[in-house]
Amino acid sequence: MNLRLITAGALGATGVALGAFGAHALKVQLGQIPEALAWWNTATTYLLIHAVAVGAISRGGRWPTIFWSIGAVIFSATLFAMALGAPRWLGAITPLGGSLLILGWLSLLIAGTRKE
Repeated sequence: MNLRLITAGALGATGVALGAFGAHALKVQLGQIPEALAWWNTATTYLLIHAVAVGAISRGGRWPTIFWSIGAVIFSATLFAMALGAPRWLGAITPLGGSLLILGWLSLLIAGTRKE
């Protein structure tokens, strides 16, 4: 069992499914809040980018996967929730997810500087 690939698959499938759901089933609802469609698209994009990143790395240790997985979920979930009408104070949590995504990239950078 490869937890990294399971995580990448879950993030990717969720990103595609929610992207399609937003584009079709929620088209009217997302049009009611001016920023909602942009939030939805950003959340979907970040899920998909980090699904690929998690699935693509073969070295770098577990920290990039951990940071990217948790960060993508927090970042995207808060944007999805706000797009669906949740309170805007959730936007204060979104940067926590973004910070974890950045930490994932920095941990990959650090791993790349280590001798093999």
